[in-house]
Amino acid sequence: MRILCWNINGLRAIHKKGFLQWLEMADADIVCLQETRVLREELPIELIEVDDYALYLNPAEKKGYAGVGVYSKEKPKQVDFKLGFEQFDKEGRILKLEYSDFILINLYLPHGGRQKENLGYKLEVYNHLLKFLKTIKNKKVILTGDFNIAHQEIDLARPEENKNSIMFTEDERKQIDKIIQLGFEDSFRIFHQQGNNYTWWPYFAKARERNLGWRIDYIFISEPLVPEIKNAFILDKIMGSDHCPVGIEIF
Repeated sequence: MRILCWNINGLRAIHKKGFLQWLEMADADIVCLQETRVLREELPIELIEVDDYALYLNPAEKKGYAGVGVYSKEKPKQVDFKLGFEQFDKEGRILKLEYSDFILINLYLPHGGRQKENLGYKLEVYNHLLKFLKTIKNKKVILTGDFNIAHQEIDLARPEENKNSIMFTEDERKQIDKIIQLGFEDSFRIFHQQGNNYTWWPYFAKARERNLGWRIDYIFISEPLVPEIKNAFILDKIMGSDHCPVGIEIF
């Protein structure tokens, strides 16, 4: 099974850049999307009726903001749209899909604000997420999305310059530590220990061309799934967003 994850920075926007052609080429069983920024009724029919896929969408109440989606070839047994934290749930930032063999959780975690004005909210979201993960950590769980945190110095191009920046503060990095301490593995690091592997690049100063990026998009797997993972990768040549897709092959 091939599972991909991508913050697309707008589903309608990326549709104009060839998203459906990429989806066909990617040949994934499940594609998790963040920052969809759209209501289902605003989508053109070709993005809803896609060969072999069903689209599950959780939009924010605020139009043109946040939202997550999943294209899945297999129909899940159950779909849930809430974490249990009202502000977060209103922003359409989670999809929980329960399949016969595993649980898939697609997340778009808050950024926190350039001046850290929303950092308290971000950390509160992580507190709710960690409480939930404790209840399912012994099940087969795939936890994926845009976490808006670079975990370690190896996960961004300029750690010294950004040690006090949002997405790399000590308080934020500890949240990823806590996910791992619960028994969730960073799938990419199982296979790749080297640096210079990023998933997001700022738009300014030709950052992507210069690979001045951050790795803030992850696929974590619970301990029972570790023996079943075959590969994990970053598709950094795929354009269309300021993020690139990440993926795993499992089972």
